[in-house]
Amino acid sequence: MRKKHLLYAGLALMLIFPTVVSYAGQTGAETAKGKVTSKDEVVYATLKANGEPGSIYVVNTLDVAQAGEILDYGPYRSVKNLTDVTELEQEGQNVRFDAPEGKFYYQGNMEENRELPWEVTVSYFLDGRKVEPSELAGESGHVKINITTAENNNVDSVFYDNYLLQVSMLVPNTYQNLEATDGMIANVGKNKQVTFTVMPGKEEELTLEADVTGFEFQGVEIAAIPSSLPIDTTGTEGMTEEMTVLSDAIGELNNGVADLQDGASQLNQGAASLSTGSEKYKNGMSELSGSSSEIVSASSSIREALRSINQSLSEGAETDLTSLTELPAGLKGLADGLTQTASGLTTLQENYSAAYNALDGAINEIPGHQLSEEEINALYESGADSEVLDKLVASYTASQKVKGTYGNVHEAFAAVEPSLNQVDESVIGISGTLSSIAEDITNSLAATDVSGLSELQKGMETLSSNYNQFHSGLVSYTDGVDQLASSYLDLHSGLVGLTGGTRELAEGVGELQNGTDELYQETKDLPDQMEEEINSMIQEYDKSDFEPVSFVSSKNEKVSSVQFVIKTESIKIEEKATKEAEPEKKKGFWELFKALF
Repeated sequence: MRKKHLLYAGLALMLIFPTVVSYAGQTGAETAKGKVTSKDEVVYATLKANGEPGSIYVVNTLDVAQAGEILDYGPYRSVKNLTDVTELEQEGQNVRFDAPEGKFYYQGNMEENRELPWEVTVSYFLDGRKVEPSELAGESGHVKINITTAENNNVDSVFYDNYLLQVSMLVPNTYQNLEATDGMIANVGKNKQVTFTVMPGKEEELTLEADVTGFEFQGVEIAAIPSSLPIDTTGTEGMTEEMTVLSDAIGELNNGVADLQDGASQLNQGAASLSTGSEKYKNGMSELSGSSSEIVSASSSIREALRSINQSLSEGAETDLTSLTELPAGLKGLADGLTQTASGLTTLQENYSAAYNALDGAINEIPGHQLSEEEINALYESGADSEVLDKLVASYTASQKVKGTYGNVHEAFAAVEPSLNQVDESVIGISGTLSSIAEDITNSLAATDVSGLSELQKGMETLSSNYNQFHSGLVSYTDGVDQLASSYLDLHSGLVGLTGGTRELAEGVGELQNGTDELYQETKDLPDQMEEEINSMIQEYDKSDFEPVSFVSSKNEKVSSVQFVIKTESIKIEEKATKEAEPEKKKGFWELFKALF
């Protein structure tokens, strides 16, 4: 037994003696100054279940390039060496220690009033009712967890403005109907990982909902790291080029609509001229149709008179030539009336021809190409103003309808002018025939005496027979004029409707042109605006030039990394202890020392 005690004493002297020698050597000579090349800080914070502040400690990692005395700074209430058993000297916010070359770790427990750069609030709801975390443990129903993050104005904003927050919650698969707005849900073994991302400088409200039984919750974990990933802008060039193509296309569309407006205006002017000419033609045809009965009646009287004279001469009765001498004057008057009618028809034909040519040219200038439904849908999907596109499509549909309708009635329009020419020639021919008959009668009467009545009788017989044929033709002509006048009313109504349609088309295209011009003015600078917006977003979120600063103290230099790990307390169902655990008896130095052996 004595030998065993001597062994313990010898071992104790072996452990103590080098320390005494080392301490004597240190006091006899000044400690060399160490050199640190970089420092990392990991800030660990524990919050209450509702997000209220809790304890904070920092694990400091120093890269020591030259062993010796190191001076670090921090408002710690206590410090702990995590590298070796060497004690750390703390005086105010100064922390001194001797560090060997390599990585040196130590923990600093922050003062109780130290705050984080973010204010975190966690709220709990059970079946729509807000409850305290302590009341929620073991409950069942629909649970909603709200997490809000905001800037803490009491802390330097450098962390809030430059740090990205990754908010995560690990929940068991017993949670049913799990919903996380703007969050990602992933399977992790028997649990589900719900993750949210909060961009630098942004306040967010995050929500998790689920149907639970026997509620327990491991808490909210928040990792805050610098958003130092550079944003690659190579793809934005293609986007701006595409927007340039879109802007140019809108400019071409605006020019095309302007041309369409000019064409629609010319079409409307041509249709208006045609409608005016058609109105004159309609009135002329109505007057001609109205006088047809008078012409037929007069011709019937002449025919009866000629038949009566011819009958009297053939029977050898005494004939009073007085009425016969009046016949040429009647025929001459009828011929003059027809000549005036022919002149009116000539003027009408010229007006109609000019109006028709204007209408035909204007409608033919309307583009005949068809737009497919896919092409129209592509325009709507391009991001252009839908209201302007609605007007454009409506105007396009109306112009195609006008062009199609005109194509169907084109032959009817084209046939009018030849018909007018034919009627005009017929009227001129009838007028000439009547004038010739009147002249022949006048010449015959001048050369006729009583002895020549036989020859007069033959002439009158021939004249009466020919006039019967003329009268039949005149009746057919007037019937044709009446039918043409009646049919032309429908054609004229169509022309009036066409004029109204082209006027609406011109007005609609005018509004459309105003819209496309406004759209072009708003989008012509779109590529530059988009590039400015992209640059603004890059400036807001690209933190690649961020220089880390110490969270603990502004005196700390060569800080290369600062990270935050924040966790809220878990919510668990408390189990009643069956018996109180006996307190463990503290072991002394010798007990611990002997336990090594």
